Amino acid sequence: MRTPLVLACLALAIACQPKEQPATAGNSASNPFSQFADVYFDSAFAFAPSAGTAAGFHQYDTLFEDRSAAAVTRRIATLRAQLQRLDTIRAGKLSSDDSIDAAIIDGNIRSELQDLDILTSWRINPINYVGAPGNGVDLLMKRNFAPPAERLRSLTARLRQVPAMIAAMKANINNPPVEFTDLAIRVASGSVGFFQGDVATWAKSAAGTDTAAWRAFTTVNDSVIASLKDASKWLTDLKPKSHGSFAIGAKNFSDKLKYDEMIDMPLDRVLAIGEANLDKDYKDFVATAALVAPGKTPHQAFLVLEKTHPTAANLIPSVQSTVAGIRQFLVDHQIVDIPSETMPIVTETPPYARNGSSASMDSPGPFETKATEAFYYVTPPEKNWDARHIEEHLREFNPSVMNIVTIHEVFPGHFVQFLYVKQFPTKTRKLLAAGSNTEGWAHYTEQMMVEQGYGNGDPKTHLAQLEEALLRDCRYVVGIKEHTQGMSVNDGAKLFVDKCFQEPANGYEEARRGAYNPTYLYYTLGKLAIYKLRADYQRAKGSAYTLRDFHDQFVKQGGVPIPIIRHILLPGDTASAL
Repeated sequence: MRTPLVLACLALAIACQPKEQPATAGNSASNPFSQFADVYFDSAFAFAPSAGTAAGFHQYDTLFEDRSAAAVTRRIATLRAQLQRLDTIRAGKLSSDDSIDAAIIDGNIRSELQDLDILTSWRINPINYVGAPGNGVDLLMKRNFAPPAERLRSLTARLRQVPAMIAAMKANINNPPVEFTDLAIRVASGSVGFFQGDVATWAKSAAGTDTAAWRAFTTVNDSVIASLKDASKWLTDLKPKSHGSFAIGAKNFSDKLKYDEMIDMPLDRVLAIGEANLDKDYKDFVATAALVAPGKTPHQAFLVLEKTHPTAANLIPSVQSTVAGIRQFLVDHQIVDIPSETMPIVTETPPYARNGSSASMDSPGPFETKATEAFYYVTPPEKNWDARHIEEHLREFNPSVMNIVTIHEVFPGHFVQFLYVKQFPTKTRKLLAAGSNTEGWAHYTEQMMVEQGYGNGDPKTHLAQLEEALLRDCRYVVGIKEHTQGMSVNDGAKLFVDKCFQEPANGYEEARRGAYNPTYLYYTLGKLAIYKLRADYQRAKGSAYTLRDFHDQFVKQGGVPIPIIRHILLPGDTASAL
């Protein structure tokens, strides 16, 4: 699923302000909080215009992120002033909805300030710099919110600002962790091919007979390709000199959980919960593996699932075949109301976004009114991988696992969340989301669906679900230990192999993701919080409780932190989220 706005904005900056009307105009002029929210979102999208495009505000389409040190400094000053203003507003009387939204924005401001001013990711993480150009243009290419010729003009204007982004990377980045540099090299080199191939092909079609538009694009695109090639070389030269530490430390980790997820509890307790769940799922996996392949080791049993997998050529059709049947299961078993007949488009993950995830959902922004396509992305093997790496990658797409992945990404996971977005009660809740809600919900649905009978009791389906659970359990534990206890990426990779039965190549990719995404515990954290909330909600409702009602009530609130969902569904509740 596309990263929430706050995370998309963290390392981005832009110097100029758009002249169009505010993106979120329409709130009551007499309401100080509504006025503040409008100003906050306007400044956020000016800081990250690609995120504005993604949200459906197309006055930002010709603009691109400015990541110069001066722009980041201005952003920090803006956030500090906004936080002070918000504190003043919150000291007064707010409506229930405004109080909730104010708490959400407060967490987002504090999280962004932490990233920019304390963790200074813009000084140590080159991935954001080389990944942003591909994201910025893909947003303009893939959805038909305007005629192709108009979108080509916007794309060309946006691309003119890419060389400045690469220049900013060279000026800002200082002694990054080698894990960041290594992945940035992959993203930069993959983006070169993306601009040479996919972008140029689309632009040629969009230009049609307009030779002037085509010449303008090719001139700019050539400069982008040259900049990305230069970035790749610069990063390659930087790699041997990349000796920085990626670990953010215990205090920053705890603060990040508090700001992003509203989870405020001792970190050792958070870790203990994750380790206990890892142990439980590991034991369940071993027991279920014995049913799948008696007499074999758990790893050998899982390999039984992987023996059947698609080829690179039929990867997309094989994933496509999982979608309709799972949707029908939701209807037949009254799991959750589905408010639309719309289906996602299954296609390859764009090269710039191939950062370790095998599959993801990319839905249109909540304020997109014309182009409503949602993309179920599947990551193919890279052309330069050796045969063993390709084989290991394709094993992940075996039918049992892919059914669980489709549950997570599409029905009733992220795609259903997107289908509900128009019902989210406020603009703030349409535009901002917490990972423990969005990813927690999607991960929760995997286990919930098996418990509700999906797979008809087939132990292979249960083993696949447990494998996905173990993967998230290991992310939970590895993320904390890498950032607070000195665990190396290689040691993290070993945990993924030993406890989560990942192939070595995938285990390394997962552990490296933890280096730049420290709180990717939000999958399991959110799942556990939802199960606890469901049990408490069932006790409160008594005989009136139904599973579908709980799911409908949960998903219609938007992706707000789960402690806020508890407040909404259980008024007066004071229990812990975990």
